[in-house]
Amino acid sequence: MTEDSIRHRSDERGILRTLVKHITACHECDLYLELPALREGEKAICPRCGHIIRVLGWNALNRALAYALAALVFLVAANVFPFLAFRSQGQEQVMTLLQSVTALYAEGYASLAALILFLIVLIPALLLVGVVYLCLPLRFGRCALAAFPICKWLFVLTRWSMVEVFLIGVLVSLIKIADLAQVILGISFWAYIAFSLVLTAMLANLDRHQLWDWLEEARG
Repeated sequence: MTEDSIRHRSDERGILRTLVKHITACHECDLYLELPALREGEKAICPRCGHIIRVLGWNALNRALAYALAALVFLVAANVFPFLAFRSQGQEQVMTLLQSVTALYAEGYASLAALILFLIVLIPALLLVGVVYLCLPLRFGRCALAAFPICKWLFVLTRWSMVEVFLIGVLVSLIKIADLAQVILGISFWAYIAFSLVLTAMLANLDRHQLWDWLEEARG
């Protein structure tokens, strides 16, 4: 194989990688689309079903990093302070978020306790740490080690974060328990609500394609 043919095949592979990079499938209707070049504040919408394909937010990197750091602070507070307190007939029982997991385990619901621990604490924590790990070096124009595999798994974890589902379940349970005992909402409860709101804001400013482009630019 001559040097010219090797160079030609290398150019062909480079063109193919460029074409594949700008092609994606709609998550709703599976329509294959070519990603358009966007400016800050613009978004790409599927022409067939109207699903949002890509959003290029204003100052998205700094926003995502700031929201991730704030969410970590709220998550730590939610696991340190009392979550709920129940008062009935002169007795009061205080429970933290992690104590709810141990209580379920003590009652024989080991699988449910493991699910709650992973879906409402560990997976959101890993998600936030991953965002900070990727975005903080990008803030200074650098690419973190093993950034691309971490970026791939980062968006897999977003599917398993059940923070909103947990909060809805807690609110429904409080409505039923309110007739039996006085419910006192602790600092951890409000911290977890703040955490869920900030987490949602972080995900809204974190576009998969945009993050991938940032990493490639930083790697050079």
